[in-house]
Amino acid sequence: MEKHYAVIGDPIEHSYSPGMHNAGYNYLGIDAVYHRFHVHPAHLAEAVNGLCALGFAGWNVTLPHKESIIAYLDILTPQARRAGAVNTVKIHEGKKIGHNTDGDGFVCSIEGDLQSLAGKKAVLLGAGGASKGIALALAERGMHIHILNRTPEKAMDLARFVQRQGGKGSTGSFEPGDWLKDVDLLVQTTSLGLHGEPFPFTLAGISEQALVVDIIVNARETAFVQEARKQGCRTLDGVGMLLYQGALAWEFWLGGQAPLEAMRKGLKDQLLQKMFYKG
Repeated sequence: MEKHYAVIGDPIEHSYSPGMHNAGYNYLGIDAVYHRFHVHPAHLAEAVNGLCALGFAGWNVTLPHKESIIAYLDILTPQARRAGAVNTVKIHEGKKIGHNTDGDGFVCSIEGDLQSLAGKKAVLLGAGGASKGIALALAERGMHIHILNRTPEKAMDLARFVQRQGGKGSTGSFEPGDWLKDVDLLVQTTSLGLHGEPFPFTLAGISEQALVVDIIVNARETAFVQEARKQGCRTLDGVGMLLYQGALAWEFWLGGQAPLEAMRKGLKDQLLQKMFYKG
């Protein structure tokens, strides 16, 4: 019997998850299809009920629903409960189970570029659902988490959340500052750059030893990544995080080991198609 999975968000047209997951299903001969649905925040409850009514086996959740969807779920895994955010939902015995693979997926994506995280400083730009999962995963591995957000109250809430979980959290203004000199890992978690818009401030003065990551997945480099590269930093885009969090979601839904290389190829094929055929 064919299974159905999906990703929901607003906006959603940028998502590369369908090609990645469908490539994995095809590689292993699994009778399943992965869809993409635009869900406005005002219609989230209806969307959750609709997906259940249509018999979906699970779905991914992207911005801006990672925190608000919790109200419509029955059970949270320890990862989701600790993060206070959900990016993966599974239907099991009629129950909606919320899980979070963002943090572990992010850590997997940077392990080859930044080792020995303990005692190092991570600066996170943004304090939304994705930032929460990443902040918790990095704090659990001994990093000091410094959060910058355009709404200072949200940054403070996230810093306090990290502290309550036993980690080191602090905040600052969403602008250049002394933090540039001693940052080991800089992570851009907002939607800035998703549609090619410029990043609002320079990274001049950043340590050249810093690893700079923009979790946005796009066929072309974001202005943020271009700015970091101009300053001599090592950079990563969001492809690695998308791949690994997707593989962890796959394993949560289906069990066994996700076909990582097939999923990677499906993701890269989509990026190439977007770059060369859709501008």
